[in-house]
Amino acid sequence: MKVALLGASGKAGQRLIAELTGRGHAVTGIARHAAETGVPMRIADATDAEALAGAIAGHDALFHAANFRSSDAGTVLEAMQRAKVPRLLVVGGAGTLFVSPGVPFIDSPEFPEAFRPEVAAGRDFLQALRASDADWTFLSPALNFGPGERTGVYRLGGDDLLRDARGESRISYEDLAKALVDELEEPRHARRRFSIAY
Repeated sequence: MKVALLGASGKAGQRLIAELTGRGHAVTGIARHAAETGVPMRIADATDAEALAGAIAGHDALFHAANFRSSDAGTVLEAMQRAKVPRLLVVGGAGTLFVSPGVPFIDSPEFPEAFRPEVAAGRDFLQALRASDADWTFLSPALNFGPGERTGVYRLGGDDLLRDARGESRISYEDLAKALVDELEEPRHARRRFSIAY
């Protein structure tokens, strides 16, 4: 497939590029400024629907791995509609997952305040997707999300934060990339958020 990728130069974006190209998909990175990502790049601002539509036209799907504070779901969805890009796959965050019944991590006492602006923007993004009629999927990683190995062995969940037997919540960028590209190739979570952890 032909895939456009917002956030191509980021840590998750680079793993998505490796996973996508490794499976034979053609990837175009989308960024505000020129960046070296190993794939063709198009310059567009994710807050400008017309510019973004021009950059993503001709693609089968758009991956969103960018900072939520630098984009807006309404603008992204408008751009997709203009460009006739049918699918959106989003790298979300763990902050909106539930840590107890009815309580998302962002509203719990343990939530670190430094992350509130980005997680709040991610929550708004997810809510906008849920209110739309677009074909979207939002993947929330585990609490500890960082570089590691592509093991291919992990658990998938729904809206609750996944923890292992020791109470830890971990996943690598590499395994999240695998899970999201699996979703591209064999959709199982259309118009839904799902989560991932070891």
